[in-house]
This record gives sequence, C-alpha cells and structure tokens, in this order.
Amino acid sequence: MQRKITFTSGEYYHVYNRGTDKRVIFLDNADYKRFIALLYLANSQNALHMQSIKQNHRGKALMKRERGDSLVDIGAYCLMPNHFHILLYEKTPGGISAFMQKLLTAYSMYFNKRYERTGSLFEGKFKAQHVDNDEYLKYLFAYIHLNPIKIIDPKWKENGISNKEEAIKYLEKYQFSSYVDYTQNTERDEKSILNTAPFPDYFKESGSFETFVQEWLTFEEI
Repeated sequence: MQRKITFTSGEYYHVYNRGTDKRVIFLDNADYKRFIALLYLANSQNALHMQSIKQNHRGKALMKRERGDSLVDIGAYCLMPNHFHILLYEKTPGGISAFMQKLLTAYSMYFNKRYERTGSLFEGKFKAQHVDNDEYLKYLFAYIHLNPIKIIDPKWKENGISNKEEAIKYLEKYQFSSYVDYTQNTERDEKSILNTAPFPDYFKESGSFETFVQEWLTFEEI
C-alpha cells in the first residue's frame, strides 16, 4: 500500500505509528532506551550496523558515538507503551523515508530477537501528517509532549484533567520524551537526538515552553 503523502525538503511532518493490533511495543525500560538510542543512531546518512550496536548496547554510550551527517532534524518525540510520535524536518530529499526505514527495521529486529517472535511489529507503514502552518506546528509541541498523561489519566481529553499538579509532575519525570530537554537545564545524553535549529523559536523566554504546554491541560480536545 502506497503512502499518500509526499515528503518535501524544508517542510515539517508529524510522524507516528503503533504496534500491530495495538500491541505494546515497549515492554520495559530497556526497550524504551533502545528505541531512543536508535532515534539518534538511525538518523545518519551512514549505514547502521547492528553488530556494532550489540557490542556497545548501552543507550547512553550509543548516543555519544559519531554518526556522520544526519538525515532529518528532530524537534520533538514521545514514546508510549504501544505507539510513538516524532516531529521531523525534512532536510534532505528522501531523508524522512530513509530515517524511518532504518529506525523501525532496527527496532523490530531487536524486539523480535529479544522476545523470540516473528512477523510485523508495527501497524503497516508509518503514518505522517504534513505540518502546513505555523499554528499547527506550535500545537504539535503540546500534543506530542502531553501524551504521557494518558498513562495516569486515560480519559483526561474527554473528561478534563483530574489533577493538573500531578499531571505536570508526571511529565517532568517522564524520561521517554523530549519534554525534559525543553524544560530542564540538565544536559542529558538524549538531548543529542534533537536539533531545534530549523524549528521556529517559539519558546525563547525562560519558562515559556512549560507555560504553553501546561495551558493545553485546560482544553478537553487536543
């Protein structure tokens, strides 16, 4: 089945996918960390050698490796138990397609070997939406980073947030998204995944990112 969208250099895209049959694709912290490491390693115009990853399998060590020129620029990401979201900038022709093919193939190989399974892990081709205006692009920074709240408050979008303070604290400690890279001054290794230079500087003022994202907690539809 052909993907209907055409990727264009210099444009932004919201890319996402979930496990086949909505199955969980991250069963423990090691799975999350492997996917996060691959967000960095697969984003390279050089070949991704699985054997070298096996020999140096710790996620933080992997993100300190030289990878060569990148295929895409990543502005935000969030991993959830059965799906993921990534905000991408197409910097070179074919970059997004090449990056996603490397990322999902490498993770599927890892997952299937670890859990002794076969077959497709993800639900068909990855999905993508063209971000065609400034308002939509800015909104996605909130939408992507608010996803983890569904873990502790599954119906918050329909019923409203039940405990805003608790939700904010959960976002601040959730390690499998880029939220903390925008809100905390710590230079964690995962920050090397991001290159925000091609994205508009919406959140230049200190605290503006937290304020913007947290304001969306008052909306029932996001």
